[in-house]
Amino acid sequence: MRKLILTVFIIILSISAFSQTVNVVNNIDLKPIKSVAIFNSDHSITALTDCLGEADLSEFDPLDTLTFQHPTYNQLVIPFSFIKKLGFKIQLIEKLVSLDEVVISASKWEQKKNEIPNKITTIPPRQIAFNNPQTAADILSISNEVFIQKSQLGGGSPMIRGFAANSVLIVVDGVRMNNAIFRSGNLQNVISIDPNIIENAEVVFGPGSIIYGSDALGGVMDFHTKKVKLSYSEKPRISANSLLRYSSANNEKTAHFDFNYGKKKWGFVTSVTYSDYEDLMMGSVGNDDYIRKEYVEQRNGIDTIINNENENIQKNSAYNQLNILQKIRFNPNKNLDINYGFHYSVTSDIPRYDRLIQYSDEKLKYAEWYYGPQKWMMNNLNIHLSDTTKLYDELKLTMAYQEFEESRNDRKFQKDELRLRTENVSAITMNLDFDKKITAKSTLFYGFEGLYNRVNSSGKIENINTLKEFPTSTRYPDGGSDYSSFAGYMSYKSNISKKITLSSGLRYSRVIMKSKFIDTTFFKFPYDEINLNTGALNASAGMVYRTDNNWQFNVNASSGFRAPNIDDIAKVFDSEPGTLIVPNENLKPEYAYNLDMGFSRNFGDQTKINATIFYTYLDNAMVRRDFTFNGYDSLLYDGEMSKVEALVNTGSAYIYGGSFSVDVNLNGMFLLSSNLTYTKGKDDEGYPVRHVAPLFGSSSITYSKDKLKLKLYSIYNGEISYENLALSERDKTYMYAEDENGNPYSPLWWTINLKFLYQINSRIQLTTGIENIFNYRIRTYSSGICAPGRNFIIALRGSF
Repeated sequence: MRKLILTVFIIILSISAFSQTVNVVNNIDLKPIKSVAIFNSDHSITALTDCLGEADLSEFDPLDTLTFQHPTYNQLVIPFSFIKKLGFKIQLIEKLVSLDEVVISASKWEQKKNEIPNKITTIPPRQIAFNNPQTAADILSISNEVFIQKSQLGGGSPMIRGFAANSVLIVVDGVRMNNAIFRSGNLQNVISIDPNIIENAEVVFGPGSIIYGSDALGGVMDFHTKKVKLSYSEKPRISANSLLRYSSANNEKTAHFDFNYGKKKWGFVTSVTYSDYEDLMMGSVGNDDYIRKEYVEQRNGIDTIINNENENIQKNSAYNQLNILQKIRFNPNKNLDINYGFHYSVTSDIPRYDRLIQYSDEKLKYAEWYYGPQKWMMNNLNIHLSDTTKLYDELKLTMAYQEFEESRNDRKFQKDELRLRTENVSAITMNLDFDKKITAKSTLFYGFEGLYNRVNSSGKIENINTLKEFPTSTRYPDGGSDYSSFAGYMSYKSNISKKITLSSGLRYSRVIMKSKFIDTTFFKFPYDEINLNTGALNASAGMVYRTDNNWQFNVNASSGFRAPNIDDIAKVFDSEPGTLIVPNENLKPEYAYNLDMGFSRNFGDQTKINATIFYTYLDNAMVRRDFTFNGYDSLLYDGEMSKVEALVNTGSAYIYGGSFSVDVNLNGMFLLSSNLTYTKGKDDEGYPVRHVAPLFGSSSITYSKDKLKLKLYSIYNGEISYENLALSERDKTYMYAEDENGNPYSPLWWTINLKFLYQINSRIQLTTGIENIFNYRIRTYSSGICAPGRNFIIALRGSF
């Protein structure tokens, strides 16, 4: 018995003496840091932290000095004896100016950012958590390089380099979200993505058609949601995260919870988020053109105009949203990784605020105008195979099935007829992507894509008193529409030297569409079917040149295309009062030819400067112009004589601009940052391009130390005068301020804001903020709703 006790005692001493595990974490949020290299003074012994930030130090000499090194953290050199005094817990300080980044969106495979000629912006998870965005659209605005338009509180339409809506592409976990009814006007589908489950977001600026196909004219927004984390031992890896957040401007109440369970070969993650937003409060200082003086409410069954007690409350803008995510992962061996994901998002009715502030004959035009619940469901399966063969080193097969539902519902003031139009889209996509290393310096990326969309559209009118229903015209062809696309691509990258990286790409896409009109009661179409069968060949070529003194120069030439979708070619709707959009069976694809040039300069890890200029020529541009329908230039629609317009290939347009950013690390604790984006564009008739944003940017100073982070920043926008407003915007007087000549325009504005983070302990984090401190009344360009006034935010995050 004594021998047994002695043996156990010796084993315990041996474990404590030699199995010394260090835990490496971020000094602000105390989260573990993966892939930290640890080595001794002569590099003879090394170790690497795992996903838990842990590494075994038992091989190191207790008298030695160790170095902790990671590309995005300041290097730490520390004696082993000090590590022991710290209880084997090491905190690393993140570099305020990061020089080494890896991105995925350029080719769908991980690449070093300094080898890519495209301009790409990354929004990491720590930045997302610190800024507390309410929606995924707000995530994009964090970069201050993507301009966000909002027609209503439940909205957010990204504008990138003069393109928006169906001319920019949204990708979620490798699957394109754009479908056949993404419209050319502003849209809000990006809000279906849960911002609280985003692990990383990237924005590719300029045409991305080589890798992503149609719609990627202005850029690609690539969202990656949280992955399932597996265990490295027999013990299950269990973790959970929670969030409670409140924002004062719209009394936002958000609750989020996600749970991860991982064994060595399989695991799952579950996430649920619910948000409730009340009517949004605008600022009280500034332009009185935006105030909400009155609104419509039903009293005793009668539409009544009510004086707004607080004219800064944007009555009838409230909504709520539920997001659910479920992922399952199976990793049977080091070569095969299988991931299944289920995404579901549903909103309440979303009032379309910009329509509710329209007037007709000096009275509010609409009693009701709202989007019905916006629903999005996606099932996706991703199979990743790593196995060096003659054809590939890595292979990814991504298959997805999505369902979209959206509806538009409107009723005019003191009318009984509520018009309801509903659209359903079923979308199937398949992507097969390959990565093959040709030599030690060159890599080939290639793949194939296929997609199919089915669109069904219905319409009816309901009497709100008798509940009787009557048929009405549908937004899209009532016989249904089919939209298909097939493509193959190839992209090549070569590091021909330590200084030069060359890249090129080629893609061919085929697009086929068919829409059927059955009921011609409301419109006597001169055709009963619209067909499209077209192809597009796109190419790109780029170069990156890196000097010995930390200069980098990029140049990239690329082409992109956008084939007409169902919304472009076969839609009937009223875009604004007195205007009717009709189908145009002769619509053809539009093409973009783009040239990017940029440079960056790193001054150690203290300062980084970036600048990019671009020029895009849009050929065969699809724009709205006056049109005729059966020989008529005006038609009676919804009780109102309306001018007929349609999308046509007008000829050409050009867009040019640039962006500049600078980051300066003052003393390891203070970071000064500033960026500015300028865009200009006109079509061949000299008219401004609709989705060109004003001059916009931001400047900030950030303080980081230990568990604390504080950021004071300003956001600013330039003016768009009446002369620089697109033709389609000049008629929307209800949305814009009035200049000295009585014409609509978008004024310049700026705000001062403050954000604060404190990591209470390794599990609990507190973030707060004050946005728009001076409570300015602001409406961003092309938006129908004002931005929040002074907004207090408080959020509590827990990690367990």
